[in-house]
Parts: sequence; C-alpha cells; structure tokens
Amino acid sequence: MSEEQAFQLPKSKGAAPLVSGTLYIVATPIGNLEDITLRALRILGGVDLVAAEDTRRTGLLLQAYGLKKPLVSCFAHNEEKQSKRLLELLQEGKTVALVSDAGMPGISDPGARLIRQAAAAGIPLTVVPGPSAGLTALVASGLDTDAFAFGGFFPRETKARKAWLTDFGSFSGTLIFYESPKRLIATLAFLQAAWGERRCCVARELTKRYEEFLRGSLPEVIARLEQMPEVKGEIVVVLEGYHKVKGRNLNADELEALGRSLLDRGLSKKEASRQLACETGLAAKDMYALLVSWGREEG
Repeated sequence: MSEEQAFQLPKSKGAAPLVSGTLYIVATPIGNLEDITLRALRILGGVDLVAAEDTRRTGLLLQAYGLKKPLVSCFAHNEEKQSKRLLELLQEGKTVALVSDAGMPGISDPGARLIRQAAAAGIPLTVVPGPSAGLTALVASGLDTDAFAFGGFFPRETKARKAWLTDFGSFSGTLIFYESPKRLIATLAFLQAAWGERRCCVARELTKRYEEFLRGSLPEVIARLEQMPEVKGEIVVVLEGYHKVKGRNLNADELEALGRSLLDRGLSKKEASRQLACETGLAAKDMYALLVSWGREEG
C-alpha cells in the first residue's frame, strides 16, 4: 500500500489518548491481514516504538496500513536483554507496543517475560484484544466450549510428554494445543494410544486462503491425514476432554493382553492404568496395582 493509499482510520469519538510510560500489548492477525482492530491500528500508529518478535514480519504489517514506526527486536533468545532496555524506555515515559508474529503476545509467543517484569515494576499495561489461533480453532471445532485448557506446544521430550499426559489426561474440558505438521500424525497416534478414541479437530492455516478443519474421532482424523501427500501449515489441535464411560467387560486374559499392549507402546504404568480405567470403567488405582503385580510375577 503506497502512502497515497495509506489506510485512513475513521475518527473515533471518545477514543482515549495514549498514556506515556504505558506498555500496549497488541494482538495482530494470525493470517488474514484484515483481522486487525481499528484500535490496534490506532495504537500502533501512535506509540513511540514497537517491540516485535520479527521486525521484518511486523514491518510488512505496518507497511500494509501505511504506518511507519521504529521497530525493536524482542524474540525468545533476546527477550531477557531487550526487556531491560524496554523497561528503561517505559520508565522514561515512552509508549511501547508489544507484538508477536501473529496473535496475542505471551501465548506460546515471546512477551510474557516483559509483561511480568513491567507489572512487577508498576508500569501501566493495556491489552489490545484481537485474534488468537487457539480460540479460533476451539470455536470452529464443534467441541465443547464451556470449559477448556490450553496446552501450548506438545512436548518433544519423553519426560515432558509424560508430565503433559498427567496434567491433562483427566481434564474433562476441551484441550487445545499446537503441533508441528511434521510431528502431527505421530502425536495424534500417541494420544490415541494413551487416551483412546476421543473426538478431535485439526485446524490448519487458520484465516488463510487454504484454511482447513479436519473433524472426527482420532482414528478418523489420523486416517485422513495419512492420505495427504504432505501436511503443511500452522496447526492447532482441539481435543475432546476426558469422560468416564461405562466400560466393556473383559476377562482376566483380555485385561492382561490390553494392559501389556499399552505398556509395549511405551506408556508408563500410570498412563496405562488410566487408559485401562477408561476402557473398563474400573478404578485407575486398581488397574495400576494390577500392572505392578504383573511386574512382580515376572521378577
């Protein structure tokens, strides 16, 4: 957009002027550049400087609306150093807008450290609401929205994964998390093995041209993903929460076969006992004791 075509903000009656020494936490589009609020544009156009996760990417956003502002880099690897500099500028009375590459700063994006330190220092904070990939996917998923939890990026390390499963495995609300397209199928298969056939929605390329939603049970969604030549784009997974169901009746041999198959998949005894409880309707602590007893018999 040229300067002659620069976006013109409509005059807003009663719009509060910017306050010196304030940190403005500004949500930006997650894909479609039209998804930015008039207030966000007014703030970005009025602050003294913009602290951005990627100055080039934010520069393109500002350019699209004919805005020119000094940009300061503030990303994961320099946030500690830059936070100190930005706090000094705020204490001098400068107005600063904090933005990430997309969505709300601080939500699985840089910014949380600066926000914490500014709050601790008594610096005024104002959040300018806007797009969020997690909430956008939740609303479109068709799953329950009364209660939900955000799990961030699905962990890569085994120990962290087990802790993640423990934290969220018994949560009855809907679970939202992010995952890389390259690890998506393996992660969904891992969750199916640990938690059984829950409903889910995989949201891809939200608000962009090739936006897509894959809805169904975990096996159904996995099967559809496996048919794709390649899974691309930014991914949000929305997963049904834990619901205790009437279990199927299994005899001792069937129960042992199921339990051992879960352990063979790499689940811990705690994870396997939780899955056995889901399958049978029996108490998880009883299933755990049973798994432990098998180990004693082998010893």
